Amino acid sequence: METGGGNSLGGDFVGPGLYGYLPEERFREMLLTERKRTERSGDPFVLALVDISDLLCVSDFSGVLGVQKIMESLGENVRETDIRGWYERKRILGIVFTEIRGPDRNIFSEKIRKQVERVLGGWVRGQVEISVYSFPSDKKAGSTETLLTFYPEADRSKRRGLSLMAKRGIDILGAFLGLVIFSPLFLLIPFLIKLTSPGPVFFSQKRVGQGGDLFTFYKFRSMYIDSDDSIHRDYVSRLIKGDIQEQKVYKISADPRVTAVGRFLRKTSFDELPQFLNVLRGDMSLVGPRPPIPYETAQYSLWHIRRLMECKPGITGFWQVEGRSSTTFDEMVRMDLQYSRKRSLLLDLKLILKTPLALLTARGAY
Repeated sequence: METGGGNSLGGDFVGPGLYGYLPEERFREMLLTERKRTERSGDPFVLALVDISDLLCVSDFSGVLGVQKIMESLGENVRETDIRGWYERKRILGIVFTEIRGPDRNIFSEKIRKQVERVLGGWVRGQVEISVYSFPSDKKAGSTETLLTFYPEADRSKRRGLSLMAKRGIDILGAFLGLVIFSPLFLLIPFLIKLTSPGPVFFSQKRVGQGGDLFTFYKFRSMYIDSDDSIHRDYVSRLIKGDIQEQKVYKISADPRVTAVGRFLRKTSFDELPQFLNVLRGDMSLVGPRPPIPYETAQYSLWHIRRLMECKPGITGFWQVEGRSSTTFDEMVRMDLQYSRKRSLLLDLKLILKTPLALLTARGAY
């Protein structure tokens, strides 16, 4: 008997293939392909999700009949270019309406809602939940739920239970060892910071984590207090757009906001040490993409968003070791995506072991 998908009747009569609906794995592959197409072309599409799980929990046969009516009716009212299937097996139906432009998105959304309501006929109203999303959305880095809807590969990565547990175990052990090994610096650095400039020892800032979630990010303070971030905002905007010829990611050389001690901390990356606390809290991993500031993600192209989806952000990572800050922004994103595709515990260990050499050479650090 199926579990988590309603009663046994639902398992027998609303399975994959009925009325041309693709099975979950195939539908999500098609959704991924459509999203990548839109990332290249910019032509939007609409995803409609119809949650019929409550109908399948109806004790008699009427719930299954209602689901079959919905599936048949929706199937008859989609174009040949549209894609329909199970977004979540025997629980949520999905329809991808391709190449929808402008106000047509709202028209399609309303059409879908009315069609389902007509099929329901009032007798199971309230037992079906309809959600309609468009990609790209008005807010590229919007809510986590909206973002994850379009990134089935990120959802799959979260299901890799044993691998994630092992990675989390390494994170906890590594962060604890890091705090112990560098504990003398946690005594020395605050003294140097307070000795050379007024203000707090630690700098905290909101950063964008996996799936678009915000978290509080910690560093040793390397700037004068009340520094104007407009310099960095302008720099990042021009960097992401490709208007800057010099190859520096995020870091501004000769930044007037940085203190004398701060320049040393940045050169050695000792300012990053408090992020071991972020790892212990579960906001970050030892290895992963660097977490951006929200105003950076506002400048992202569609394909850049993928670097936020599949992995927790990390203290070190592929571009930090291989490219440091001497890469263009697009090259950095490609490195992050390459890590997401190839990541493994062995790769993580290799990058962790290579990190000290990258710090000692201090390539591209400012």
